[in-house]
Amino acid sequence: MSELGRGALSKMAARLGAPVQYAFRLGDEEVPVNPLIGQTVKLEYLGAIHCSHCGRKTKTSFSQGYCYPCMTKLAQCDTCMMSPERCHHEAGTCREPEWAAQFCMTDHIVYLANSSGVKVGITRASQVPTRWLDQGASQALPIMRVSTRQQSGFVEDVLRSQVADKTNWRALLKSHAAPVDLAAVRDELFATCADGLLGLQQRFGLQAIQPISDVEPIEITYPIDAYPAKITSFNLDKDPVAEGTLLGIKGQYLMFDTGVINIRKYTAYQLAVHS
Repeated sequence: MSELGRGALSKMAARLGAPVQYAFRLGDEEVPVNPLIGQTVKLEYLGAIHCSHCGRKTKTSFSQGYCYPCMTKLAQCDTCMMSPERCHHEAGTCREPEWAAQFCMTDHIVYLANSSGVKVGITRASQVPTRWLDQGASQALPIMRVSTRQQSGFVEDVLRSQVADKTNWRALLKSHAAPVDLAAVRDELFATCADGLLGLQQRFGLQAIQPISDVEPIEITYPIDAYPAKITSFNLDKDPVAEGTLLGIKGQYLMFDTGVINIRKYTAYQLAVHS
């Protein structure tokens, strides 16, 4: 078994293709992952975590890759990132107004995705289709373009009264999601939630919240030889080695015959990859 690379781990690079093409990101180095499917692969945690923002060594990773001080200071770690409707930029209390102007006060897409079933989600327009690949969606459809992250959160809040907003990760890793007519789901949501969406358009303006109805769903395939017989998660904090025959990749998960691991969970961990 030889070492393929080592360094500070980031979420895998993912590029849309047939199937999706993945690469480990270890510091400045990228290691293609698709060619490793069917081979024995070992991930070895080297015992150090360095904050992905300031580089400080930390015993615990907060908010997927940050030390505690950065987690409490950075806008990207604030609670409004998980709950966009709680944005407090207008109140003048944003942790980093300049960062928010670049990443929050910009066009966002509200979408439907089918991963472990249909869900609604939001992402920056610039993150399409990366967001869907990271979630392991087998189908995705943009349904609204919204002017800010907060407004996209308000739209999502209206729609999730009718459709889920979370992925069942265990179901995601058990099988391929059954195909769904996302355009029909969109039309039904628009009809059912018409009053709530109209209220948001009246509040923020028609140009701020625009439905998208002229695009087709995209179909996404992942590099998977087989799904694991049992879903057992590796935990590098308890056992620094995750090893087995790589069966496939879906979202940010590696699926081995011995267990599964969410690569994104270990952002900023110093890792070595062997095969």
